[in-house]
Amino acid sequence: MSDQLHLDEKFFEADQIIKEGKIAQALGLLTEVITEMPEHGRSHNHLGWIYETKYNDYVKAEKHYKAALAFSPEYPAIYYNYSILLSTLNRYDDLAALLEKAITLPGINKATIYNEYGIMYEAQEKFQEAIEAYQNNIRHLYDTKLIDTARNSIDRCKMKMQIKGQPVNNNNGQVADQGYVERRR
Repeated sequence: MSDQLHLDEKFFEADQIIKEGKIAQALGLLTEVITEMPEHGRSHNHLGWIYETKYNDYVKAEKHYKAALAFSPEYPAIYYNYSILLSTLNRYDDLAALLEKAITLPGINKATIYNEYGIMYEAQEKFQEAIEAYQNNIRHLYDTKLIDTARNSIDRCKMKMQIKGQPVNNNNGQVADQGYVERRR
């Protein structure tokens, strides 16, 4: 059996073990893989996910996500996972650059990437940009429940705009009725 095939088998075993919740065992297998082949990008992605979500070690997680991008830039899962880390860390410039790269990747789930754009803009209180991102998210969805979730995100952004006293645009570009009139006497 070739070394690559042997390492891929270990990787897929670790992937299954993660699903079973045996994180420490998966960590050991993935570490073995990158010890034998440091450029095994998918293993770095999984290690990044483990360090981020199970150990809250964002420094190690980012180190592995960066290695995964360097060695396996065509692997979509890296972009999803790393984008969540960057969002968690409020590193929006880095996140925007990653999402810009991700959206052009063959095989990427564009709905997921546009949703990450929406979350990023909403977190920065750029509500109109968030609404546009969530609308793009909907354009790439085929599940009614996910579409409803995206619509709720749009409604939430509009509500936040109203709270901040910002004009809310309808889909036709017109400013919507704010639903209330402020009067002074």
